[in-house]
Amino acid sequence: MSVPDWQKFGRSDPDHALLWVRQSTDRRIAITGMSTLYISDLDGTLVNNDAVLSPYALKELNAMLAEGLQLTVASARSIVSMQQMLAGLELRLPVIGFNGAFLSDLKTGAHLHVNSMPREIAESIIACLPAYDCAPYVSTYTGAEERVYYDTVTNAGMQWYWRDRIERRDPRFRHQPRYLLAHNDAVTCITIIHRGEVLDALEADLISRFGTEVEIHQYENQYSPGWYWLTVHDRRASKDQAIKVLQAHQDLKDSRVVVFGDNKNDIKMFQAADLAVAVENAQAQVKAHAHEVIGSNLNDAVVNYLRANWTPV
Repeated sequence: MSVPDWQKFGRSDPDHALLWVRQSTDRRIAITGMSTLYISDLDGTLVNNDAVLSPYALKELNAMLAEGLQLTVASARSIVSMQQMLAGLELRLPVIGFNGAFLSDLKTGAHLHVNSMPREIAESIIACLPAYDCAPYVSTYTGAEERVYYDTVTNAGMQWYWRDRIERRDPRFRHQPRYLLAHNDAVTCITIIHRGEVLDALEADLISRFGTEVEIHQYENQYSPGWYWLTVHDRRASKDQAIKVLQAHQDLKDSRVVVFGDNKNDIKMFQAADLAVAVENAQAQVKAHAHEVIGSNLNDAVVNYLRANWTPV
């Protein structure tokens, strides 16, 4: 798609226009002369296929952060998982977790903003799952700690997740028969893991029942091929809405927003951003919403892009 001009961003004053520099060889776009907030997805985008930052990426990002780069991440992962994945990365800005359910301090794990779903909706979703031979992982927040409840682990996809979290000593996991939630448990995410065709039918059912009251994402677990995840959040829990909360919280409302991503859960933030950049390995529908496509996550394309296009102000 063609590069939007400043008028397409709702700006009526050309003095505040974005300076777009287009290079004919790779269609790279540079934004200069304005405060810019950079937000990257993690899996498949900023990190490699082993779910870690390369030593090169860690070194370069920390160097740019020390020079003033305004960078954070927006992920479907929990803050516990992001802390493990991003160990050593000196992010100053809060991170967006659980697809927008949390705005959190990466270093301390403290949640600065939480979007939980109404209890009655969460209980209704859980109640309809047995008809699809599905059992959920139910993520909650008590106001003091996060918890992940499970009853039965019914397939190899669920087993992979349980084993991965237990091996990493994730403190959130609790076996809870019949998902009896405590009165102070605010449900932030319901995760269902199954084959794609089962989740397709379930997703259609949930949309017919709950409509716009929930945010639903389905994607294949790239670390456990053939098993798909369906995550259900409150309607306010999306990356684009979380970015607005982040901007207000950090007094960055006037900053330009540049985002990087690869998966369907990145589309809404692509639509809301001033500049949306997809990695080469992104899904086709994500690329369709991008202003430009760069290299692969395997080659640290996001880091290389930042190093080439960001200049300390």
